Amino acid sequence: MNIQWYPGHMTKTRRMIAENLKFVDVVAEVIDARIPIASRNPDIDELVGDKPRVVILNRADQADPAASKTWGAYYRARGISVLECDARSGTGVKNFSPVMREALKEQIARWREKGQVGRPVRAMVVGIPNVGKSTFINKVAKRKSAKASDRPGVTRGKQWIAVDQGLELLDTPGILWPKFEDETIGLHLAFTGAVRDAIMDVETLSCHLIELLSRRKPEALSARFKLTELEGKDGWTLLEEGARKRGFLISGGEVDLERMANILLDEFRGGKLGRITLELPEDLEEAQHEAP
Repeated sequence: MNIQWYPGHMTKTRRMIAENLKFVDVVAEVIDARIPIASRNPDIDELVGDKPRVVILNRADQADPAASKTWGAYYRARGISVLECDARSGTGVKNFSPVMREALKEQIARWREKGQVGRPVRAMVVGIPNVGKSTFINKVAKRKSAKASDRPGVTRGKQWIAVDQGLELLDTPGILWPKFEDETIGLHLAFTGAVRDAIMDVETLSCHLIELLSRRKPEALSARFKLTELEGKDGWTLLEEGARKRGFLISGGEVDLERMANILLDEFRGGKLGRITLELPEDLEEAQHEAP
């Protein structure tokens, strides 16, 4: 399955990020805690360079807590600060300002030495579409689109969002990248709804998801769909068995795979299958090892 989705405005967004980096002190990247590999745009590393970074593990309430802890340690070992939160409920969002200031503590100390006491931290917030970036910003600002004054030199019309006296945010549109080199990346984005269901076959997508869940979270399939003896079964077999267990039948006793596929995706995205993380740091290291 070849999943590609790169609307024309993505190129404009990439340019906007590059042009405005010089006006910010730190870049905060919002990613999905369930898919920390697939929901990170590899272009961001190249664009941001050595600028201080904060990774925001959003939707942490739907991710495996142990996996999120592992990812936190992974990023911190690479000099990137981490915040776990759930933007919808607001859990963990209050820690955003402290995490940002911790990431910039050396820079803030230099400002004080120069007499720039009280200078606000300016952060650019980036992330792929549908990762919860706008919800996160609104929660941080405690109201919708709270705006500070335009800054000199910034592209005309650019607005800063005031969080408090010490923190201002520059929002950016969601940005994907032109081509998913690894099919797994596209699939994982599709599982969480980051790319539109309309661009792919939902039954095939659900087959990939149920097969992955049979390896990563078999107890979830057992609890929700009464599926047992999962080992060695392909996605189509598991999807059909799940449909029969749920009683999704059509005329002639045939199983309604489309209904089962949609239910599986809805329940995964809604957190009804439990707290699940589909990717771990070793997956990233394995992919890098296999790269030519």
